[in-house]
Amino acid sequence: MMTGSAVIDTNILQPVVVLAAWSMVIWLWMYATRIPALMRNPDYDTTGSIGGTGIDLRGKTPESVQWKADNFNHLMEQPTVFYAVALALAALGAGSGPNANLAWIYVGFRIVHSLVQILVNRVVVRFTLHFVGTVPLIMLTINAVTVAFHHP
Repeated sequence: MMTGSAVIDTNILQPVVVLAAWSMVIWLWMYATRIPALMRNPDYDTTGSIGGTGIDLRGKTPESVQWKADNFNHLMEQPTVFYAVALALAALGAGSGPNANLAWIYVGFRIVHSLVQILVNRVVVRFTLHFVGTVPLIMLTINAVTVAFHHP
């Protein structure tokens, strides 16, 4: 695609869209489990409680239901850096090759991390996946800084 004299490199946008779509899958999964769990809880006021936040639902639903909400929140945290860096690389014309591969690796780790957190929630496994999965994001960020400050 051409915009002025810059070439938008769209290869890196595929993993961006996949992670955004995955986030919506988790959002749906969260509500598909949370609402029925709340409706089954005789101590939860389903008539229109005022105020409160998602953290107020802890203890009112099974932990396995809360794991989905926790993971959705995680998908709204660090991946925002990924989105910004990937879009910058695309706009700078550096969104293919190694950068696209790193983006796919990052997204793969985020999806596996989600599944571990939602299904078994083993903290050591989650931590390891998060730590190792952050390495490609760090590399993407370094690449974006390099390209942004050495771009003609």
